[in-house]
Amino acid sequence: MFYLFNLFNPILIAAAVIPAVFLMYKIYRADRLEPESPRLLLILAGLGILATGVAMLLEKLGTSLLLGLLGDSLFFEILFYFIVVALSEEGAKYFFLRKKTWFSEQFNCQFDGVVYAVFISLGFALAENVGYVMRYGLGTALARAVTAIPGHACFGVFMGAFYGMAKRYDNFGYPEKSRSCSILALVIPTLLHGAYDFIATRMDAGGTLFFIAFVAAMFFVAFRLVKNLSEKDSYIY
Repeated sequence: MFYLFNLFNPILIAAAVIPAVFLMYKIYRADRLEPESPRLLLILAGLGILATGVAMLLEKLGTSLLLGLLGDSLFFEILFYFIVVALSEEGAKYFFLRKKTWFSEQFNCQFDGVVYAVFISLGFALAENVGYVMRYGLGTALARAVTAIPGHACFGVFMGAFYGMAKRYDNFGYPEKSRSCSILALVIPTLLHGAYDFIATRMDAGGTLFFIAFVAAMFFVAFRLVKNLSEKDSYIY
């Protein structure tokens, strides 16, 4: 009943949606050479929402399989956060990212890879955030607005940075380098995502400080990466 009531609460809906939309706007504005079409970006955000459903199914299957093999242990937790959760979510994002944009005529600048990946990631984060906020209320919305939503954006930045490089190498006739960057476009955000989730579960006094330091460092590096890639962006045809 509480969940159904919250579905009609405009304040909660706004709190769940606005952080992701704000970051989408900021990354769109950072695309200085040739801004992408709003239609494509809306489709990517929608595919990010769709990716949440795919990830949920993969996580449910992976959790059952892993529990049956390992039981509840530290090794289970590590594999759960890095493989079951992180790889399922980042893999679902990357699948839709690649399917929709790799052969798109609009993918003509290296920074486009960052824009596309961040929109997919923030579509995912938006859907996930609505679910959490509808269940747990405004406090959860405020906490996730400064941690989980920017976190998904950061995963998207790292994915998009390598994805854009992969496209550049592919266009210039370096298939092996393109393949390596494509792999890193999935591996790096998966490792960051897994570390984020795993550290977040260690919330004793030292764990909280380490989590804050980890998140701050990731945010800083992602911000600098966006700034540098935006300033140095160039056409890749």
